[in-house]
Amino acid sequence: MIRIGPWEIPAPSVLAPMAGVTDRPFRILCRQLGAGLAASEMLTADQRLWSSTKSRQRMNHEGEPEPRVVQLAGNDPVQLADAARANVDLGAQIIDINMGCPAKKVYGKLCGSALLGDEELVARLLDAVVRAVPVPVTVKIRTGVDRQHRNGVAIAQRAVAAGVQAIAVHGRTREDFYEGEAEYDTIRDICTAAGIPVFANGDITSPEKARDVLAYTGADAVMIGRAAHGAPWIFRDVNAFLATGSRPPPLLRTQIRDIILTHLEALYAFHGEGSGVRIARKHIGWYCQHHTLTRTYRSSLMAAADSSAQFALARECFDAWVDDGAGSDGA
Repeated sequence: MIRIGPWEIPAPSVLAPMAGVTDRPFRILCRQLGAGLAASEMLTADQRLWSSTKSRQRMNHEGEPEPRVVQLAGNDPVQLADAARANVDLGAQIIDINMGCPAKKVYGKLCGSALLGDEELVARLLDAVVRAVPVPVTVKIRTGVDRQHRNGVAIAQRAVAAGVQAIAVHGRTREDFYEGEAEYDTIRDICTAAGIPVFANGDITSPEKARDVLAYTGADAVMIGRAAHGAPWIFRDVNAFLATGSRPPPLLRTQIRDIILTHLEALYAFHGEGSGVRIARKHIGWYCQHHTLTRTYRSSLMAAADSSAQFALARECFDAWVDDGAGSDGA
């Protein structure tokens, strides 16, 4: 069992925080399907920007299972510490610091993965946050800024010295973005050096890959991001495989349909009509990519103008998919 401060993490697979994806409905869904943790979307440490609808939603954790994890991004120790305290007051039970985002708009503000190039600043930031809050602090990093400067081990050692209680490592540099294959040698070295729980992230696309990465790196758990798009039940499959060596029986098509429709309803309720329809399109597209028959409905689903029309089409689409498979399985 993995421990982060007072919290026992109940599963060896967790959801990676992803901007525009891991909103509250998706976090709750992934937790229900086996994710041991599900961090919020990245929230800026600049409280002057918290009045926006997007920021307010990212701080909304109503109905989420514990522990509730908030991920913050910033490059000023005082500002980041103040933001951490404010989120703890709002119910955050773990504070995660983003030092891995490669996006240009984040990197250009010297946040996210840009911080990996300044180890002294990393130490000051993490020390400030750990001292500021009574809850565990974790950090998500990459292996370095570029392949010539893979300093993930040094960053991890700074994090441990500051009192950080877990580290997630994406096996790419900032320069790599999401291109090429993840490398796990640096993650293995961090696991050897850290002495605290390490989550291996990057290209974890199947239960078998999760097993192989854990065996190679010695990490305590895997963190899954893009592979959960359209297939949030991957956590169920990974957990079962790691526990027994076998995949669980596949979900029935009726079960998958019901998961998808329940997810859409949660998106509409949380985001409202306009944003709910727009955000649902993204998830519907991912769901359709996984199931051949449903792709014929994709253009109509993308064009639906309101939630009623979109939901009715989604029900028709996945009902037809269920009928085509005679309720057999999720293939």
